Amino acid sequence: MALEGVAQLAPVQGGARIDVLDILRGLAILGIFFMNIPFEGQTAVTMLLGPQIIGWTPLDRWSWTFVEVVLEGTQRGVLEILFGCGLMVLAARAMRPDGPVAVADLYWRRNLWLLGFGLLDIFVFLWTGDILHIYALAALFLFPFRLLGPRVLLALGSLFALGMAVTGASTYAERAALVAAVPVIEQKLAAHQPLTQDEQAKRKEWQTLLARRATGGEEVKKVREMEKRGHGGGFLAYAAMNIGFYVEFMLPELGLAIAEAFCMMLVGIALWKWRVVQGGRSTRFYAILMLCCYVPGMLARGIGAQEMLSPVPIVHTAWITEEPARILASIGHVALVNLIVRSGVGQAVLAPFKAAGRTAFSLYFLQQFIAIYILFAPWGPGLFGKLGWSGLYGVALAVLAFEVVLANLWLRAFAMGPMEWAWRSLAYVQRQPFRRPRPGAGDGVLAAA
Repeated sequence: MALEGVAQLAPVQGGARIDVLDILRGLAILGIFFMNIPFEGQTAVTMLLGPQIIGWTPLDRWSWTFVEVVLEGTQRGVLEILFGCGLMVLAARAMRPDGPVAVADLYWRRNLWLLGFGLLDIFVFLWTGDILHIYALAALFLFPFRLLGPRVLLALGSLFALGMAVTGASTYAERAALVAAVPVIEQKLAAHQPLTQDEQAKRKEWQTLLARRATGGEEVKKVREMEKRGHGGGFLAYAAMNIGFYVEFMLPELGLAIAEAFCMMLVGIALWKWRVVQGGRSTRFYAILMLCCYVPGMLARGIGAQEMLSPVPIVHTAWITEEPARILASIGHVALVNLIVRSGVGQAVLAPFKAAGRTAFSLYFLQQFIAIYILFAPWGPGLFGKLGWSGLYGVALAVLAFEVVLANLWLRAFAMGPMEWAWRSLAYVQRQPFRRPRPGAGDGVLAAA
């Protein structure tokens, strides 16, 4: 049974799909597992004490640096861009100010159900770092912006990055002043000269930073206790640990996460209107765009990654550049994929990822289930806390290879993944076809997940 006004709206089928969007989504949903697996298979203390504490062989260092510079945050960024594009695909019939109310109704219903699936991911699949509820909440505010011009959208979408850069510059200036004052304070102490009140305050602040860098302070204690209880007990203790991590560390940052996602979705709409994401520009354009985004973006991210390895508190340029560089690198990835699919060889290489893009929602949940309920669970093979960076990423590669094969085999028999089917059936208030239709009848849905 369908609601009135919804039955005539249907998922995009077969030839109407845009392959490059599926490829981008597939690569991003697979790539995001590289960011998730360290928090599923290793101690969260790495967030506080630095990456070296879980293993720092040359392979560990190389693999961590690659993920930190090339992938960290950018896979999320590509998904946010695609989410903005997904709005434009869905709302193609509602581009006029007096467009059908049914489209807006469907759009909000989709996102409310996505919010429900996000909560399922947190409280049932026990994934602390769920992105679905963030995207759903951000997207609830997105629909009215679809009619704005791309320049306005890009300007609005840049506001979060600008705000982060401004606050980061303030933090940078404060830390720079502290770092500059430390040698003077040490010289005065060595000469047994009295310190001014300001110098005493700076010395205390510096010692606090050194102690936090060395031991992590109370936060590390809290994390270690939560992990000890969670991995030392049964299912309830394990669930309490994961949900506790969400409440303790992720929930306080929810507002920032929503603002980041919302602004990046606006950028996605702008890029769609400029025909960038869907492959509507020239090869030369994509080559120039890729270089213009990658050179400053990757350089800033590389510097930021090296700053993270400092054994003492230093100034971090990433406080200023992190979000602008993430946006640039994410757009660079979009340009690179569009460049690759211009050639027959490139299309052949990336073709398997179309299936991953069409089952992205299901693959995302499958990643969490494999990692949280099998590989790193207290009742699993005992891998939690045992693997360094290269080991974690090796496991991730194996899981992702399995998912790509599974997605391609699955779509031989089915029209979409099981989670896609559930989400779309709920959103359209009508049971969607699950088995793969006969040749020529269509093969799926263009989703913004």
